[in-house]
Amino acid sequence: MVTLDFSPTKDIPDLSGKVIFITGGTSGLGAASVLELAKHNPARIYFSGRNATNAQAIINKVHEEGSPTKVSFVNCDLGSLSSVKEAAESFIANESRLDILMCNAGIMATPPGLTSDGYEIQFGTNHLGHALLIKKLLPLLLHTAEMPSGDARIIVLSSLGFFLHPKSGIVFDSLKTIQDFGFFWGWRRYGQSKLANILYARELASRYPSLTSVSIHPGVVATGLIDNLSFANRLLVRVTNIGKILEPSQGIFNQLWAASADKKQLVNGQFYEPVGLLSTSLDKAAKDSELAANLWEWTEKELHKYE
Repeated sequence: MVTLDFSPTKDIPDLSGKVIFITGGTSGLGAASVLELAKHNPARIYFSGRNATNAQAIINKVHEEGSPTKVSFVNCDLGSLSSVKEAAESFIANESRLDILMCNAGIMATPPGLTSDGYEIQFGTNHLGHALLIKKLLPLLLHTAEMPSGDARIIVLSSLGFFLHPKSGIVFDSLKTIQDFGFFWGWRRYGQSKLANILYARELASRYPSLTSVSIHPGVVATGLIDNLSFANRLLVRVTNIGKILEPSQGIFNQLWAASADKKQLVNGQFYEPVGLLSTSLDKAAKDSELAANLWEWTEKELHKYE
C-alpha cells in the first residue's frame, strides 16, 4: 500500500549549508528531486546524467523559481566505471563536504547487454556504478558525519521489483555476461540489481554506522523507465498497477523524506516504502546477511582498480 502523507513544502526543513549529489538528475525522479530540494536552500546541488541540454533546462528552472542554491551538472555515465571515477573526482576537487548522496538513477527491464566494462548492463548500472560512486565519496561523507551536528546520508533507490530476482538471489558467476537465460530474464536481471541495492545499503549501514544509509521504493511512477520499455513490458506494468501509478511529483516523496526527515525517524540500513514506511515485504534473499557480505566482497574486488 502506498501512503502519500507527505508535503515537500511543509515537511522538508531548511537545508541551509548542505551539499547534495543526485544521480540521474536530468529527467524523471532525479530532476523532480533537484527542483524540489532547491526550494529549501541547500548550499549546493550537484546532479549527474548524460543529457547536458536537459541539465541546463533544469538549472534554468531552478534560477527562474528564485532559488539561491548553486546547481551544477556533472556528466556521468553509470555504465562506465571510468566515467563514474572521473565524476566523483571532479566533485571531490570542488567540495569539502557531502551531506546527502541520492543514488537515484537506474534502468529497468532492458534487452540483454553489457556495460562498457563488460558487466550485465542492469547490474552494472544500477548497482556497480553507484557502488563506485559511493566508494569514492565515502571519505567526504564520513568527514561530514563527524562535523558538529553532522548528518550524512546515502539514499539508494531500489524497488519492490527486487522480488523478481533469480532463485539464488544474485548469480555472481555470470555477472560478466549478458545473462540471457530466456523468457522473463529482463525482469529477473532487474530484480537482481534492485536486490543488490537493498543488500548494499544494509551492508553500508553495518560497516559505516556513522552514516545513515537506507534503500527506498518510490512506488510505480510514470517516468521514462516505463515509457522506454518494450510494448509488452509497458503493458505488463500498467495492467498490473491499475490505479497505483504515481506522477513524478508524488514519486519523489519517499526519497525526499529519506533525505530530509529527522534522523531519529530512520532505521539505518532498512528498506522503506512510500512514504517513510518500514517495509514488511522483504523475502529471504533480501534478509540474507551472508548474501549481503558476499555482494560487498564481490563489489570491492571488482572496484579495486578504480580506487
